[in-house]
Amino acid sequence: MFGKPSLLTRITVAKLAGFALGVWGFFALPVYGVDDMRLRIGFLFWYVSIGAFIAIAGVMTYHPLLKLRMPWWFIGPWIGAWMNFILIMFAWDNFASLMAQVDFMGLTSPWWGVVEGAVVGLVLGGLATLFGGEGPETARGMG
Repeated sequence: MFGKPSLLTRITVAKLAGFALGVWGFFALPVYGVDDMRLRIGFLFWYVSIGAFIAIAGVMTYHPLLKLRMPWWFIGPWIGAWMNFILIMFAWDNFASLMAQVDFMGLTSPWWGVVEGAVVGLVLGGLATLFGGEGPETARGMG
């Protein structure tokens, strides 16, 4: 069940890694002056969800319409960046105030969250692939 290749292993590893990142964010946000409990809990569940999306998307390694190969190092950062892009679009005010408070090397734009999402996606996709494999063979035998 948790062998390689295994979709269940991919999902478990990516969600656990996302949970670890979410827990870190949950406790790190107050350090940066964010006391909104809803935002902190949202971060916790956000990265768990991104991990699940990346793990499930790792089953499809070829796009038939575009005729492109989509390895883990492409699909993970793509999903992570896209999901953080959507998050920033919905919560612009929260991210703008957060980035203004952090001021790390002058990077005050909330759009840096998209880059962060790509890096997180790369890590989650890499871990999911390392432990669970990738491609359609991960879903074989699930029925």
